[in-house]
Order: sequence, then structure tokens, then C-alpha cells
Amino acid sequence: MDAAELRATQAPIKKRYKTDPKSALITLKARGSIENEGIACKIDTGRALTVAGLHPATGGSGLELCSGDMLLEALVACAGVTLKSVATAIDVPLKSGHVTAEGDLDFRGTLGVDKETPVGFESIRLRFDVATDAPQDKLDLLLKLTERYCVVYQTIRNGPKVSVEMKRV
Repeated sequence: MDAAELRATQAPIKKRYKTDPKSALITLKARGSIENEGIACKIDTGRALTVAGLHPATGGSGLELCSGDMLLEALVACAGVTLKSVATAIDVPLKSGHVTAEGDLDFRGTLGVDKETPVGFESIRLRFDVATDAPQDKLDLLLKLTERYCVVYQTIRNGPKVSVEMKRV
């Protein structure tokens, strides 16, 4: 897909969102089942069934996916798609590239070993390694726009309102 095809594909969508802003508000959902053996949760991704479990650092077997890894994978996926889309839109030819996300956790918080240790990632680093002949000013713009439009990055960075509830079924 080139820049013209991308613009042509997105133009009617953007027009609809401008004329009917409420049509742009979509609720994404994820669902899991805890009805299986062991300390695990089956996640229906819509494409395949994934089983998430404890990280080995918290007593897991390592056979199931760690939700922390899945968060970083979601960041990499979103950032990679956003990078490719923006590069296409602003005519930055990418020969190849890699997107890497690393996050630091102190599992003492997760396991309640130390009540002062925070639960969750203390820091996350996102890196793009790209092979391109584009000038530095275009790469700077590519990075700026990728950060601006990556949904998962902006969600992690800005911390949305989150609510939690439990219902008896």
C-alpha cells in the first residue's frame, strides 16, 4: 500500500468521523475464562485461544503466556503498525526494521514480599531500529507522529480512567 492508497482508504472513514463524531467512539473488548485447570486464564483473541498464566518469577511454569509480556507485545504490535502507516503517509521508505519493547518489573511488589515495592512496570522502553535512506528530519517526524498516533503507547503513557467491579453470577 502506498500513500495514495492509504489516504483513499482512510478518507471516507475520516469524513464520517468528522460529520458524525459519535461513530468514531468504539468499545474494544477482551474476554477470558478462568474455568480451566491451574492458575491460568484462557483469552479469546478473536483469532486464536491464548492461555495466560503466572510468570516463572511468581511460580508459573513458563508454559502459559505472561500478561506482562502480552502488554509489551501489544505495544510492539501497535507501534509497529503505526510506524508503518505513518511512514507510508509521509513517504518515508523503510527497507526493514524492528520494534522492541522492554519493561522492568520488581516482582517483590506482585508477590507482596515488600509492601513498599510498586506492583507493575517501573519503566518501559520502546525502540525502533529502521533501515532507511530518509533524512534525519523525516525520521524525527516519523517518530513524533508514531508516538502521537500509537493507541497502546498513548494509553500506557497517559493512564486512562479505569474502573473495576465484581459481580456474582
